[in-house]
Amino acid sequence: MPLQGEYVPPKTPWVARQLEQIDAAGDTGAVQVQNRPVVVFTIRGKKTGLLRRVPLMRVEHGGSYVAVGSVGGAPKNPAWVASIKANPDVELQDGTTSVDLRARLLEEGPERDDWWARCVDAFPNYAEYQRNTDRLIPVFLVERRDDAAGK
Repeated sequence: MPLQGEYVPPKTPWVARQLEQIDAAGDTGAVQVQNRPVVVFTIRGKKTGLLRRVPLMRVEHGGSYVAVGSVGGAPKNPAWVASIKANPDVELQDGTTSVDLRARLLEEGPERDDWWARCVDAFPNYAEYQRNTDRLIPVFLVERRDDAAGK
């Protein structure tokens, strides 16, 4: 069931422009970052319960996705990281398709290592971003709710 509720407009002008382009086309393919595809996550805010749309780099494998909280290697996590931890049920738009998914944080270990390699393959700047920060960049595995429930 799609997430329902009030949406908060993006605070960042370039994010607002990306979302406007995606909405006008009805397709995340309308936007690329450094010639690479993006997807849009809809996440429920931790404090407000309001919905936020977040365009992120497309990292997909076998029908599962990841959401990477890089912020270009900034010292702090993006605000959506706390929200997705508190409210792991998300909606994802990839192209013209939207699906309901559940996110879980990948802790250090082989599963995270495998997904991190896929992240860097999809968007090589992630490797530099990790070198530029002392924090471990959060990586959330985002998969169908029935798949996530079985883990």
